[in-house]
Amino acid sequence: MTKENNALTFKEGYEILKRNAELLEDQQEPDIDNLIKLVEESMQAYKACKSRVDAVQAALNETFKE
Repeated sequence: MTKENNALTFKEGYEILKRNAELLEDQQEPDIDNLIKLVEESMQAYKACKSRVDAVQAALNETFKE
């Protein structure tokens, strides 16, 4: 992955997570040599997505504050 996780958009992070999940599900035999790379890439993508979801949640909370 060439981007830092804070530079990823939600859509980019989601696509990485989706692609990696499909790759893992479709494997007939585990590719242990590639597993660490997939996990690290997926964790960065997850953090980017979570950051965006948290930001939206905070904005919504602020908007609907009583």
